[in-house]
Amino acid sequence: MAQFPDTPSYTGFNKPSRIEADIADLQHEGDIPPELDGAFFRVQPDPQFPPRLGDDISFNGDGMITRFHFHDGQCDFRQRWAKTDKWKLENEAGKALFGAYRNPLTDDESVKGQYRGTANTNAWLYGGKLWALKEDSPALVMDPATMETHGYEKFGGKMTGETFTAHPKVDPDTGNMVAIGYAASGMHTDDVTYYEISPEGELVREEWFKVPYYCMMHDFAITPDYIVLHIVPSIGSWEQLERGKPAFMFDTTKPVYLGIIPRREGLKNEDIRWFKRDNCFASHVMNAWQDGTKIHFVTPESKNNFFPFFPDIHGAEFNPAEAMTRLSMWTVDLANNGDEFDSVQQLTETVSEFPRIDDRFTGRKNRYTWGLEMDMSRPMAGEARSAGGAPMNCLFFRDMETGAEQHWWAGETSTLQEPCFIPRSPDAGEGDGWVVQVCNRITEHRSDLLVFDALEIEKGPVATIHVPIRLRFGLHGNFARSEDIGLAKAREAEAA
Repeated sequence: MAQFPDTPSYTGFNKPSRIEADIADLQHEGDIPPELDGAFFRVQPDPQFPPRLGDDISFNGDGMITRFHFHDGQCDFRQRWAKTDKWKLENEAGKALFGAYRNPLTDDESVKGQYRGTANTNAWLYGGKLWALKEDSPALVMDPATMETHGYEKFGGKMTGETFTAHPKVDPDTGNMVAIGYAASGMHTDDVTYYEISPEGELVREEWFKVPYYCMMHDFAITPDYIVLHIVPSIGSWEQLERGKPAFMFDTTKPVYLGIIPRREGLKNEDIRWFKRDNCFASHVMNAWQDGTKIHFVTPESKNNFFPFFPDIHGAEFNPAEAMTRLSMWTVDLANNGDEFDSVQQLTETVSEFPRIDDRFTGRKNRYTWGLEMDMSRPMAGEARSAGGAPMNCLFFRDMETGAEQHWWAGETSTLQEPCFIPRSPDAGEGDGWVVQVCNRITEHRSDLLVFDALEIEKGPVATIHVPIRLRFGLHGNFARSEDIGLAKAREAEAA
């Protein structure tokens, strides 16, 4: 009998779910916009079996992909495992074989050398495929219509790096998917790969480069000419793993770098400009853009480490006040011959994370952004926190042009998961559309999907879609139109 540990990662609202399901026409309040015709996919870490070592962090659960399919004013639900090599090996064995998060030294001998990826970080749609992503392995490809797993994508052997990012970008000009892979030649190495993939699924470019030091490179930005990559000291080493320490630990003594990496064939390390600043924490990226010789890069920044489960490498206690992230703009000038930043500007007092934009403006100056706000002044139930400990209790909207902000509070017994913007139509203006996000109803142990008018979130959701099961703390998700992922044809076939 499966017995999960009595620890925060496996109890309460974050108790393992392990449910695959199909539910047609979910109950809802309000009106689902009839123009919405497509699917929102999101992923949650959801362990298939109790952890091999008795406990682990939530980030090590197997990927479970949720699809909300909007059509004809209704919403259908489908949920399936991302069946990684790890999932298949453990499913056959009937128990966990892989050990601690990002620590292969703790694995069963029978799975040494196998991909450890869980495909639990992002559900990404591109080229008619569903990409289930975890940055320590290649991308896992699934069918977005059936949600069956195809397997890891190595582009016919053209991909020589070992890893693929959890946060690809699509260049609005070329239509190419742009990605990186850190620790590309093996764990803890300073090698990074840069990839471009065509809409037809062909790997059209792979370039290798070095970074100042190995660390978690969870996200990045692009502009028409550059990859913009921040190096922040959530660091790891074999020594850490051998001592049984977490895979990542934060080092407040190391500087932070911003790399401006040309997007071109024949990339050499000397082509890269590395700008240097004082220590801080930053992970997710809102966007970046070029302004003459200047590059602007916007990210939620905090003074110190955001993740309590990746502790200070020097033994300092976790500092919640210094962990609060606020949108900040980092600016560097390529006309500057030195390595110093041009400026660092905090944009708001609002504490937020998981920033999202209208993705059609990737790499260009965007006007609008949405994110998860952590408003500590609001009343909250004791359990109303994410697996990371932060009370993500508000949806946050900011007009970057005027500075105007809107805030929508989910209530004292609810928290929110990452928002996703959906354009009203492919040629709609920036921000013209909807924002969708999962809401955790903590005391009721169930979830809702909320649909907002993107530019008027303070009015509350225009539709609240009830999910009769509990969706665990999730990470990232994205939307695709029905016609782009085979769902329109699937509906036609069912009707026939």
